[in-house]
Amino acid sequence: MDIESADQALHILHIEDSTADQGLARITLRRAGLACRIQTVETFDDLQQALATQVFDLILADYHLPGFTALDAWALVEPLSPRPPFVLLSGAIGEAAAVDVMRLGMTDFLRKEDMARLPLVLTRAMEVHEARRAKEQAMAELALSERRLAELTEHLQSSIEEERASIAREIHDDIGGSLTSVKFDLAWITRNSPANQALQAHAGAALEMLQHALGASQRIMMNLRPPVLDQGLVAAVQWLAENFERRTGVPVQLRTSSEQMATSPEVQLVAYRTAQEALTNIGKYAQASRVEIELSDREGFLTLEVTDNGCGMTAEQREKPRSFGLRGLHERARTVDGWLDVSSQPGRGTSIIVSVPLPSRLT
Repeated sequence: MDIESADQALHILHIEDSTADQGLARITLRRAGLACRIQTVETFDDLQQALATQVFDLILADYHLPGFTALDAWALVEPLSPRPPFVLLSGAIGEAAAVDVMRLGMTDFLRKEDMARLPLVLTRAMEVHEARRAKEQAMAELALSERRLAELTEHLQSSIEEERASIAREIHDDIGGSLTSVKFDLAWITRNSPANQALQAHAGAALEMLQHALGASQRIMMNLRPPVLDQGLVAAVQWLAENFERRTGVPVQLRTSSEQMATSPEVQLVAYRTAQEALTNIGKYAQASRVEIELSDREGFLTLEVTDNGCGMTAEQREKPRSFGLRGLHERARTVDGWLDVSSQPGRGTSIIVSVPLPSRLT
């Protein structure tokens, strides 16, 4: 540890009632070239006053002092924030007792007979202290970054869902309404031009294309923000299961703890999107012949479990780069204080479980 100026000199509080030992410590540190400012205290009242009015870089303490011990001094130092390193410098206790004292959280112990090692011990104590403080700062910054990322994720998810709902309304109100009007007009043309076979054929082909466009717009609208969600989570998951079974031919068994579940719209949407993503993955990758969905609101939690008997996944497949589906589900669950668990083994299927705590008034 390099100290290049007086401003960088260590401010040390030396708790010691022996004038000789005070002087020896000063001389030892000065001869070692360790820049420091040492303030000594001998009584407990002076110690309290010093700690209350000043900030010290390091505490150096004897064990036995008039009317108190180093343990009493440690009780005053331990709650400080930031807490300076605490080095015990004493010849009055044995090694075993010193180890017990160190377990309380003190930084280091040195016997007075080894006073020559004091500069090294203090330097090491400061280096350990700085490393610990840097680690704590890094951890705090990481926690702040994670909290901000979670807040951003929640904001993005909310924005995406709002945009989806807005697009779904536009498809329903504008595109769906326009296509339906055109369908009525084509039907009128078909009814009122029975003699013109060419016109009938073109109108019939247009009606078929129009019906396909209406079906596509309805599917897009349902995927964006299904109106069935307004009927409750159970109905929405039931619709997902029936639609999946109809598209893939894979049977889906749905079990629910009740027909209606009193959950917030945010929680409903998280559960719905989890089921939707799980079924999408099963349809694309699982090669399953059976799917089971269990939805429960018992014991203070909303729990959704989607299980298949397909080919399963390896840990590497779940963690591969750009695999954002499951990660997105994890982040969705976090936005409502829930969590997601994925259990899968190659050849033994996959189970995806999302659990969200429910407010007591809803259970």
